[in-house]
Amino acid sequence: MNALLAYKAGSTGSGIKVGVIDSGIDLQSAEFGDCSGGPGTGTCRILAASSDPGGNGSIDDVGGHGTAVAFTIAGRRNDVGTHGVAFDAQLVVERADQPGSCNGTDTSSCKFSDSTIAQGLDRARQAGARVVNISLGGDSASSTLAAAVDRATAAGVIIVISAGNDGAANPDAFTSPAMNAAIARGLVIIAGSVDSSDKISKFSNQAGTSAAVYLAAVGEGVRAPGANNTAYVWSGTSFSAPQIAGAIALLAQAFPNLTSKQIVDLLYATARDVGDPGVDPIYGRGVLDLTRAFQPVGTLSVAGTKAVLSPTLNGTLSAPMGDASQGALGMAVLDSFGRAFGTTINHAFQRQGLSRNLPTLMATRERSFSVGGDQMRVAVSLVPTADSVRIERLGITTRDAGVARMLATTVSGRLGSKAQFAFGASQSGNVLTAQLAGRDDPAFLIARDPLSGAGFETDVGGSAAVRRSFGGWGLTMASEVGDVLSRRADGVAGLEARWLRFGYGRSTLAIDRRLGGLNASLGVTRLSEDNTVLGARFSAGLGAARARSLFADLGVRWTLGDGWALGGSLRKGWTDVRLREGIRGGGLIRTNAWAADLGKDGLFGPDSLGLRIAQPLRVAHGGIGLTLPQGWDYETMSVTRWSDQRINLAPVGREIDYELRYRWRFADGDVSSNFFLRRQPGNIAAMPSDLGGAVRWSRGF
Repeated sequence: MNALLAYKAGSTGSGIKVGVIDSGIDLQSAEFGDCSGGPGTGTCRILAASSDPGGNGSIDDVGGHGTAVAFTIAGRRNDVGTHGVAFDAQLVVERADQPGSCNGTDTSSCKFSDSTIAQGLDRARQAGARVVNISLGGDSASSTLAAAVDRATAAGVIIVISAGNDGAANPDAFTSPAMNAAIARGLVIIAGSVDSSDKISKFSNQAGTSAAVYLAAVGEGVRAPGANNTAYVWSGTSFSAPQIAGAIALLAQAFPNLTSKQIVDLLYATARDVGDPGVDPIYGRGVLDLTRAFQPVGTLSVAGTKAVLSPTLNGTLSAPMGDASQGALGMAVLDSFGRAFGTTINHAFQRQGLSRNLPTLMATRERSFSVGGDQMRVAVSLVPTADSVRIERLGITTRDAGVARMLATTVSGRLGSKAQFAFGASQSGNVLTAQLAGRDDPAFLIARDPLSGAGFETDVGGSAAVRRSFGGWGLTMASEVGDVLSRRADGVAGLEARWLRFGYGRSTLAIDRRLGGLNASLGVTRLSEDNTVLGARFSAGLGAARARSLFADLGVRWTLGDGWALGGSLRKGWTDVRLREGIRGGGLIRTNAWAADLGKDGLFGPDSLGLRIAQPLRVAHGGIGLTLPQGWDYETMSVTRWSDQRINLAPVGREIDYELRYRWRFADGDVSSNFFLRRQPGNIAAMPSDLGGAVRWSRGF
């Protein structure tokens, strides 16, 4: 029955009362404590409430069957021979055999009547038994016994009845109350027998039409003493039933929150599935397995909250967090039966795959269109799909920077002499801000300007910006909405299947100033993420964190003359993390990113050369603090102790990108070439450098 895990958890059956309706018990046996003073005295685990409804004058066993059954349930553990399943349980013994019917040499000779069994069941119920074992059989239960079963289950008593030893396709007729839902209430279990290999015993009656309430346990070769304190090896469903009764006692002690119905459902849910898959007519629900029964079942939630915890994956870290290492997170959790367990999460996070797929960046099938005049201009980039055309993110092409800036805006124009506006589809509000300020950013494939995007995977839905000039100064306000993209753990093929989407909003306030060839801007950006943290997501079991970020951005571009230009950008960020799913905690994350580039137009004619070095957005310091439960009290159903733990989000690795670009005119088109080196890509120190290049020829038509 795989009981070792239950014993390691400290479960012994202590404090649980088990009723045994049988041929009595050996009062001289030391297996049930010192009963020399009588039941209920000293260390005797045979309770004083035990009785003799059969009218024998004593509960002392004559046939031996009752003692062996009682021992299988609760025989002492003394490091000698064998012991019972719930070796510290208390026994309510009800001797129900007819006087004189038991022959000590033939345990099958004992005779029982329904009326005495019913009386014993009533007395066990009144004595407070949580479970009652009836390893008996015979004709269909009488109305008297059925009424006693009804009273017992109404009081929450679980009844275990042996299936019978005729090798038949259905359990013994005596088990009929189990299939009467009105009186059984799902609390009557029929016990079948298997051998040590989980094969149905030849003598055991099978599940048949009672498969839904049939549970098997090892009923062959069970070692237990008889009435004379001599150990015998017993076989029969009479000895699989007390194993199930003992298992119920262990569960009742270990998990006092469980109702009787939950205990029965738990045994069914954790039984080993043998024979045909699912509930079948031979093995019914399967074979008793206490190891599974003492492990979490179903959905796990963090104790004291409704936050669901995954046993395998509880978050996806984004590129700014790279190879941030995690320590173990220990906490108390509740399973779907409300049982408390201690668990430790060691590897709860996956990492986003490296972004910037080169073929995607080339976008060789895009078509760009631009119309308008001095006061209004409309530009759209289209990418054909199999059966339609969708609007893609407007990207900088290989044309000159002024045209490229225009193409990056869906609609732009002027409002009088001092105001400009821009609306973008699939375009960042920060990019619109730079465009309205007249800052010409050169095109690079890999070493991107950190101010142009979020620093992690996003899909911009729409953006808008308005700029007003005040002399040589300009003030711009911009806003955008879109989705944070997070890769699914299942890796399902197809773009929509591989990404999960979480909304975000971003607003920017920036001032800019142009002095001769110098164009500088200083901005503040506020980013709101309702379900993510800088693109990372965390399960409800870790608080389902959300974030509010504030970024300070500085951008400078200096035209030096003779085609030379020098540019740079710097971003500093502070992210406030809040938890949403009943777990206390939060944190402050500091981030940074930067880039610097040098370019020359007209190096050898109508060409352009540029070099950039950049660090994408990276967490410099910080993480998420969690206050997690460490203990659980079943009496108050509340957490007894909490501890502060931490998710580290600062990586060891630091990505640095180097890129050289060169563009020239050729055959009525543009040839652009880009060569790049990414060191520690994705902010992962162990990741080998990413070296590559691309050459593209494009021609308008």
